[in-house]
Parts: sequence; C-alpha cells; structure tokens
Amino acid sequence: MRNFAPFIGFLLLMSLASSGFAAEKTAAVRMGSGLMTFDTVPGWGLRPDGTSALGPTHGGVVVDQSGNVYTSADKGVIVFSPDGKVIQEYLGDGYAKLHDMEIRTEEDGEFIYGARNADAEGIKFNAHSGEIVLRLGFPKASGLKLASFSPTAITVAPNGDIFLSDGYASNHIFKFDKNGKYLKHFGTKGNELKQFNTAHGMTLDTRYDPPRLLVCDRNHQPKGRLVHYSLEGEFIEVVITGLGMPTSAAVQGDYVSVPDLHGRVVILNKTNTICAVLGHNDDPSKGLNFNIPQEEWVEGVFSGTHGSYWDAEGNLYVQDWNVSGRIIKLVRVP
Repeated sequence: MRNFAPFIGFLLLMSLASSGFAAEKTAAVRMGSGLMTFDTVPGWGLRPDGTSALGPTHGGVVVDQSGNVYTSADKGVIVFSPDGKVIQEYLGDGYAKLHDMEIRTEEDGEFIYGARNADAEGIKFNAHSGEIVLRLGFPKASGLKLASFSPTAITVAPNGDIFLSDGYASNHIFKFDKNGKYLKHFGTKGNELKQFNTAHGMTLDTRYDPPRLLVCDRNHQPKGRLVHYSLEGEFIEVVITGLGMPTSAAVQGDYVSVPDLHGRVVILNKTNTICAVLGHNDDPSKGLNFNIPQEEWVEGVFSGTHGSYWDAEGNLYVQDWNVSGRIIKLVRVP
C-alpha cells in the first residue's frame, strides 16, 4: 500500500499558507531579569495582513480599566483590545499628534489627558466617547511673554490639578486646577540643578507619600536624569542620571518604566536602582532612529523608544518613535 502521508502533509501546509498562516512564525523573545522578566508577543497590534494599524508614531500609550490599550499616532488615537485588535479610533485634528498621554478614572468616567506640542495645547477627553471636555492653551494669566509654546508632557494630581510641561520651548511646567484655571508655573531652561533642558516626560510618582512629580529631563547635562519636584513646584532631588535620553515614565507599584530614545526601556525599583533593561539596541545606527521601516523591525529590539505603560497584570506596552508606527506588548513572566 502506498504511503500518502508526505503528500497529505504537503497539502496541509499549502492550505495553512493560503489561509494566512506563516510557516515560520516569529518566535517570542525573553528579556529583563528577576521579577521584571518579560516575553514579547510577536505581531501584537498588527492588522490581519501584517501591517501596522498606526502609521507614524511620536507619542505615548495608556491602558484603561478594561485592559484596552490607547496609543497615540500622528493621525490620532487608536484603541486596541488586550489581544491586539483595533476596537476604536479617534482620528482628525482634535486627536492628532498627542506627544504624551495619561489616563485617569474620575467620578464621571475614564479620561485621557494629552500634551500636543504641535498644536500648542493640552487636552482632556472621555476615553470611551472621545468627547473633548477641556483644552489648555498657553495661560496668558501667567504674565509670561514666550516666543513659542510646545507642551510635551502632562500629568494629574490626586485632587485633579493638571501639570503641563512646555518641554520643547520654555521648559516651564504650568500648573492648572481641574477646570483649567492657571495656578502657577515653575522651572526654566538651563543646565543648573533646578533647571530643565528638555523637560520631555512627566508623571505622578505614586511610590511616595505624598506623591511627587517625576520629570524626565532628557537633555540635561549630565544626560539622562530624572528629578523629583513637589506638587507645589519645589525641587526635591535628582533621582538618577545616565539614562541616555529618557522620554517618559510610567509607575506601577514600586516600579517605574523609563523609555530611552536610544532604543531601550529601563526599569527602576523603589530605591531608584536599575533592576532591568529591556529591548536594548546595540546598533548605534538603529537606536535613536525614526526611520526604521516595519520590514527592518527586530523582535525584542527597540529603536526610538518613546512611551510605555503597565496593565493591571504587570504586562508592559512600549511604543517606538517610528515611521511605520510600532507598539510592542511585553507579557510579564510569572
């Protein structure tokens, strides 16, 4: 009796290939160390045809209470389900080019706060309806006469006060109340101890009581420092230096993830000691590089790391500053 198994196997393989199944699926890559060990999820967030759903990215990423993932792109905000399928899009001029985002649960729902450097404003919108409920332009009440206003980061205090960093211009951090009324500003551009040289990223550091502002002072010399300020705008301390070009920060529990534009994410513990480095790019021509097309992406290696955020399970989402629009899901290893 003739053996038809090889022929049947060939037909099965061809059938799977024609249905879109890749014969050589990209393998997950493990990275990190100790409690901060992660596996990549190959293809997460890509369309069924394998292309990016984002387009060019220069922004951030946040996660809502249901685990849905919001990432900003030049064209707007795209929302993914936890398994990487697009479930909502907020597109157009009102949502384009959010350089940084925070998400906050309030009495009347979940809201996303965004800093829009290209449009010289901060915004607040309902995460589930997209309704924009607040716009923060340059506060004339400050009495400042600025040549430009280019916000790069935004965060919110427990009482609802809003902090907006003018990181691409004056490097002042402006404080507003929850209704958008100007309260004060602090900081200025420079390389002195209490000055900022590109106050690029900012978040509320809830590892401390009371919480503090954690500011990514990206180009300060020596490069790569994080600094703490009180919610009244008072300098507290330099947290750490030597992080390359820290772009943003996201806190979960005792840990904070800090993307470095050179192509890596550094994780600090409660003592602000580096406990893991993720996705480090050894190629100096590929790190700090926007123009890495999708066909040149390397699984487990980042290029222009710009945003990150944790979900409730401790998984981490990382967004690259990238011409094709890249977002990576890292699953925490138990």
